This record gives sequence, structure tokens and C-alpha cells, in this order.
Amino acid sequence: MKNINIVLHCPEIPQNTGNIARTCAVTGAALHIIKPMCFEIDDKKLKRAGLDYWDKLDITFYDSEEDFFRVNRGESIFYFSTKGRKLYTEASYPERVFIMFGRESRGLPEELLRKNPDTTVRIPMLPTLRSLNLSNSVAIAVYEVLRQRNFEGLSAVGRPVTFDWDK
Repeated sequence: MKNINIVLHCPEIPQNTGNIARTCAVTGAALHIIKPMCFEIDDKKLKRAGLDYWDKLDITFYDSEEDFFRVNRGESIFYFSTKGRKLYTEASYPERVFIMFGRESRGLPEELLRKNPDTTVRIPMLPTLRSLNLSNSVAIAVYEVLRQRNFEGLSAVGRPVTFDWDK
């Protein structure tokens, strides 16, 4: 089982899901998708955004929200929402964590947020704007969890650059 788990609750935009899949692949996070989705998983835009990383992705699909919670009962879940009272940087993420994001047009269901106020967090932004792009929000969240873990398991050293004049 993966230690970082990204959960998309009924995603609507294939390009966002593809970008998120790529983020999961390069960070070693697992991707969980709660249906219904507003697109087919073989959508060209989805595959283009995820590029050639689909075979490196640990992905699980759930038929419903109830199915997700039944399978993952007892797991530590953080809910990312513009309605969160606490900043995402104030949370201390456990070794095994699920980070849930809502659909692009509506966010997470209000009932989930009401039931989980202590683990609902937000990314700061200007109060006059609605929200960040979903794939950007997921990347911010994943890298905060990784930062708290000193980027364990990831390469912090860049690849050497070779210029034509070096030949």
C-alpha cells in the first residue's frame, strides 16, 4: 500500500485528472478515483496530459463515495476545500495519508466537510477568487506532504546539463 494517496471525488475535467496522474506517478503517490466521472478513462485528453506514465501509476476506482469509505475505513483522510478553517501547511500528515479533492465545479460534498472540520484544510488565495485549478492544488498538497518528510525517496539532485559547446 502507498503512503500518499490522492483521492479525486467525481472528477469532471480529463486534462486535470491526467495532470494529477502524472504528479502521482513522479512522486510515488497512489491515485484513487471515486465515480461517477464526467469522462471516459480512455479519453485522449486524459492520456495526453498523463503522457507515458500510465503504466507507472497505482490507480484504484470506486463505484461510489460509500464504496471508497468502506474499503478505506479507518484511514487518515485530509479534505482540501476552500471552506477549510486550517491552512494545509498547519496540518501534520501521518505516514499513511489520504488527501481528498472534490469535483472542479463544486468541490467536496458539504456533508463530508461538516463531518470532518479538523481535517479539512485550505490553500490560501485571494478572497475575491473562487479556487485554484484542481491539478495545481493536488501538486501543492502532495509536495507539502513530501516536504514534511524531507522528500524521502525522491531525487533532490538534478540531471547534469550537456550543451552543444561541451562536445
